[in-house]
Amino acid sequence: GEIVMPERQPETGFKVAIIGSGPAGLATAAELAMRGHSVTVFEALHKPGGVLVYGIPEFRLPKKIVEDEVGNLEKLGVEMRYNWVIGKIASVQELFTEYDFDAVFIGTGAGLPYFMGIPGEDNIGVYSANEFLTRVNLMKGFNFPAFDTPVGMGRRVAVVGSGNVAMDCLRTAKRLGAEEVICLYRRTRAESPARLEELEHAEEEAIDFRWLSSPVEIYGNEDARVTGVRIQKMELGEPDASGRRRPVPIEGEQYDVELDTIIMGIGQGPNPLVTQSTEGLELNRWGNIVVDEETMMTSIPGVFAGGDIVTGAATVILAMGAGKVAANGIDTYLRETVRVSKARTA
Repeated sequence: GEIVMPERQPETGFKVAIIGSGPAGLATAAELAMRGHSVTVFEALHKPGGVLVYGIPEFRLPKKIVEDEVGNLEKLGVEMRYNWVIGKIASVQELFTEYDFDAVFIGTGAGLPYFMGIPGEDNIGVYSANEFLTRVNLMKGFNFPAFDTPVGMGRRVAVVGSGNVAMDCLRTAKRLGAEEVICLYRRTRAESPARLEELEHAEEEAIDFRWLSSPVEIYGNEDARVTGVRIQKMELGEPDASGRRRPVPIEGEQYDVELDTIIMGIGQGPNPLVTQSTEGLELNRWGNIVVDEETMMTSIPGVFAGGDIVTGAATVILAMGAGKVAANGIDTYLRETVRVSKARTA
């Protein structure tokens, strides 16, 4: 049935900028709009949703759901601005000084891909999971040349890693017509960080799982296009800092596999553009923003953050929950701190 829109509280006169339209940003925007605040969402890409549209495949989350939810936000009065790269077009500080916002929420996520640093990683046909999924999900690379961004995948595809994102890459490659799809993971199935449900779905789709296997070199031809990968067989040793047994190379146990494409799904870190361009913003050693967990305020008064940019890559549900906590913190800050400040300067 039709969604009944919540009633918006009377206008407060306060303006809030949301950087990023992923799950954390959208949840924060919804809560603040319902409380009567003027909310503007700044999105770097040309469509809203963040990881909901560029990272999660259609077969797991239909894009129509995200479009409908954003439409509901706009009915609440939320303004969406696309192709706005905060950190380039405007800084966080300028959102206060030039655009007259009273508070800012940073929800830029964890979209910086990690690579292995092995020889041949710069060959054509090596993708990060982020780029591969973005080309398919957001840029509609499966429909080239009707759309501008191709996905040159070939018949034989390998994905390195065994988390939820790696499962999305494996199953997407299968749907795009790859004849052979291989998962390379340096530990065993028992240590796989993917949800069991996602792992089982991939197994049902006849993905070739190569456990205890780690790439050590990617081969390319004279045109620098991927032709294959050398794989090191591993065994499990003593537990590492994560509590999982550390994979150790088995001496003399290597073999080659012919490939057309290899996708690195070994994790991603916080997007650095906003954090590196914002003076006085406290970060932890991984580059995530440090916040007060009760209010989600950062080291800068009036600047809040939540989602993967704070926690590192996590789940949509956790990011949305953080957005709701941040909205409470922002609402309290506006009503108790900004209102007093404005009254004093009036």
